[in-house]
Amino acid sequence: MTDATPTPATEADPAPDYDAMTRDIADVPAVEVITTVAVHLLSAAAVNLGLDKPDSEHKDLDEARKLITALAGLVTASATEISSFHAAPLRDGLKSLQLAFREASVVPDEPGQGPGEKFTGPVFG
Repeated sequence: MTDATPTPATEADPAPDYDAMTRDIADVPAVEVITTVAVHLLSAAAVNLGLDKPDSEHKDLDEARKLITALAGLVTASATEISSFHAAPLRDGLKSLQLAFREASVVPDEPGQGPGEKFTGPVFG
């Protein structure tokens, strides 16, 4: 039988330098933070819409609605700050999610009432 008890760190085993292993948040450009958050929202909404794989068992339209609305607010508010180069693909992804939500809904929302449409305006296919 082996002894799984961890040995205490000694002076010969210095603690890892976490400062060297992590990126200082002040060095991260705002556009990178915004687009990273947007991609996380896009991905989470897609999974909640069941778009992650064919015949997905995971579908939660209530959660998807919240994520899409948050994404719409972020993209709309930050579009002028991050340039159209970064905003255009996010808008395309957002529109695709809004259309997928409408398609997945048993009773579709009225135009202009779907997730995020208070920020983007009505979305049509």
